Amino acid sequence: MPQNITNKDCIGEVKKREKIYDAECSGLYVSLSPTAPPTFSLKYTCRITKQRATQWLGIYQKGGEGSPARDVAYWRREAMKLKIRIGNGEDIAQAARQAHDRQAKQQLTVGQLIDQRIAWISEEIEVRRHTEDGVIIKRKPRMKDWSNMASHLNRFVRPRLGSMVAREVTNDDIAQLQADILAGTLIIRKGKAAKKGSVSSARHMRKAVSGLFNWAAEAGRKYVSTSPCVNLPALPQEEPRKRKLSPDEIRILWHGLDRPDMPIDRRICLALKFALASMLRSVEMLHIHRDELGRDGLASKLPLVVIPEERVKKGREIHQPLSDLAVEIAKEAMGNYPWLFAGRFGTEPLNRKAMACALRGKTKLVKGKVVIQSEGICRMLGLKPFTPNDLRRTAASLMGNIKVPRSIISLCLDHTIKSDEHGDVSPITGKHYDQAPRIAEKREALQLLADEIRRIVAEPVQAQEEMKRAG
Repeated sequence: MPQNITNKDCIGEVKKREKIYDAECSGLYVSLSPTAPPTFSLKYTCRITKQRATQWLGIYQKGGEGSPARDVAYWRREAMKLKIRIGNGEDIAQAARQAHDRQAKQQLTVGQLIDQRIAWISEEIEVRRHTEDGVIIKRKPRMKDWSNMASHLNRFVRPRLGSMVAREVTNDDIAQLQADILAGTLIIRKGKAAKKGSVSSARHMRKAVSGLFNWAAEAGRKYVSTSPCVNLPALPQEEPRKRKLSPDEIRILWHGLDRPDMPIDRRICLALKFALASMLRSVEMLHIHRDELGRDGLASKLPLVVIPEERVKKGREIHQPLSDLAVEIAKEAMGNYPWLFAGRFGTEPLNRKAMACALRGKTKLVKGKVVIQSEGICRMLGLKPFTPNDLRRTAASLMGNIKVPRSIISLCLDHTIKSDEHGDVSPITGKHYDQAPRIAEKREALQLLADEIRRIVAEPVQAQEEMKRAG
């Protein structure tokens, strides 16, 4: 039978676990245990769901200096307040969950927010593609370049803002982070700072953190009320990259890659040659699989590689013809491997950064001084530093020199054509309407490029000695 709960019940010695129900306030009870403080709860029937439920109230406290008492009378009053709300038709369990969620969101740190953002953008979802054969359903990550976005958040944002409460981040914090990246004082990992004066790093950080807080402020999520990425200082103007190899540099590189004493893996050397001959991006060409070369592969009369949209910057298939020079390089590189450029063990393709690392070499910072661990190809051959993407610029410039129309050069580079010899081209035309891959035009242009590379390589190196002395 219910009895009135008293303070004596709560402060007396407890030898076994038991519950005492209150006669004055039906549904109120206290749980007594030898190992835990007295805990008050309320049992009730929800008028909405028509189900029995229990609402935890709190623990018994005697009170004292600076702390109010939480005795039986206090919890009886709190229970009566809840019963009034229940009688008015309120679902107090749902209200408690919502209050808990609001409190959790208010205390969410930027680091926790980054974890949730990365999990969301990397989640695979169904994507429908309309093709000539019908509708194809594929599962893909929600954001195509999610790994790059995750890298920027982890490298630039997490070290500085990760421990801050997300709701407390201001635009001054973002502006200071941007300034530190530009100054090269942001430590992105142990002993390593962001590249000094890197406008590109600051731009990537702004894009990543803006996407993070805009996503967090969306309706239904509301981790933050508004994004702090507003009214930020303008970034310095980025100088466009203009590095391209001269004919002499092409000859030095081409013959240098064939040197028997070249310490760089032969497949990486061949990949650099293929990049110049094919005009493909690193991630597009280094991961080429035998299946992407068609039924007859490299033995086809009209060799062609189809790069799937997952590896293409613009998210569309590339149908890239291969010149006889590109086929010659590819045959030596592939051998019996399933990949055109296989990695060390042949079970996976080369890393997308393999060519860049081979050109640059490896260095480390020792007591404030840069120490060369291994020389890169550029240093070994006495060439001014360049990147794999500069080979695409070089190839495009060679095409321009032999009078290939810019519209065809854009096709070979997989760029959006904004104008051709007949005038401006609407962006929507190439995106939604003109779906012809124009393989024949690209094949002709790429073969002209191959012939030009052969002509350049066959000539003597006139400036090699001068370049070595300058180096």
